Amino acid sequence: MFHAMFALPWLYVVARTLAPLPWAIEVKIGLAAALLVGSQFHLWSRLSSGSVFNPEFPRPLVILFNWVFGAIALLSVFQIMLDLARLAAMVLGIGGSAAWTEPRYAIAILAFAMAAAGVRQAIGVPRLRDVTVAIPGLPNAFDGYRLVQLTDLHISRLFPASWTRAVVEATNRLGVDLIVVTGDVIDGGVTARRSGVEPLRDLRAPDGVFLIPGNHEYLSGYDVWMEHLATLGMHVLVNAHSVITRGSDALVLAGVTDRSARGAGKPPPDLDEALKGRPLGAPVVLLDHEPGQAREAAERGVTLQLSGHTHGGMIMGLDRLVARGNGGFVSGEYAVGGMTLYVNNGTGIWPGFALRLGKPSELTRITLRKAV
Repeated sequence: MFHAMFALPWLYVVARTLAPLPWAIEVKIGLAAALLVGSQFHLWSRLSSGSVFNPEFPRPLVILFNWVFGAIALLSVFQIMLDLARLAAMVLGIGGSAAWTEPRYAIAILAFAMAAAGVRQAIGVPRLRDVTVAIPGLPNAFDGYRLVQLTDLHISRLFPASWTRAVVEATNRLGVDLIVVTGDVIDGGVTARRSGVEPLRDLRAPDGVFLIPGNHEYLSGYDVWMEHLATLGMHVLVNAHSVITRGSDALVLAGVTDRSARGAGKPPPDLDEALKGRPLGAPVVLLDHEPGQAREAAERGVTLQLSGHTHGGMIMGLDRLVARGNGGFVSGEYAVGGMTLYVNNGTGIWPGFALRLGKPSELTRITLRKAV
């Protein structure tokens, strides 16, 4: 059923865009077959690795599949819009009976061009995004404190060791106080991704590198991954916190597990446990992969929550749908009660749909300032 669902856009494109074109039947059958192969990207991923989440093809082939798959998805939407326009023209009697061949060519070219641009934007090393957050009650010693948030790296065949190394080097050049990684580091098992994650060992910050799991860690061997990532010098926060000090002043960094932990038989997110024993009065920065529980965090006195998971919605317009599944939060900064929530667009993106249009990836430097 999952793979049949992805055949529906292909079927619509073949029936409404390709079939009416004045081409030889052999050409149309060949092109329809090629598009069918592209539409079943996730089936080939499952056959290559046992999972739709981590295609084990050479990187150029993963890029090609994402381009074709994305183009089919875009073209199906454009064709629906074209059919609605033609229907309106028929009702109004202003040319609805014409073949509309040229518009079909136009939307096909547009879809494939936009998909190419979207894949290119998705797979590059992200540009720096600077964010300043005003923190009520922030101790003077932490005014100007800087951290980098990395999230949704999805290290895979699409994001190999060379990409990870470039991200690490760009992060280290920023010279921040702290680095946090808010989940979905990988797609695939440790054996397949060992070399891809190895550059993370070189992340450097005076107050350390902290990590929480995302939903994809539970799909790829949670226990083994948490152990392995810890050997790379990352401090894993599993419903726990760490206290960062500057003299007598303190800042609490807390982290919770992902909601998908329940399905994997692992500890579910427990904010009360994560905050147990924290120094009272110290501002709390919470790492939570998914933003949907931000209101509950605000009610428990969290000052700043850093999340990812949504990939910023990936495409303008689609972001509104993604927001509905994440408590209304999808990209950027939100005021949630007395708390600030920041939802990162992601450093990388899931290789099963690597397309970004208007929602770029980001390397995010966050500066804390004392609220006036």
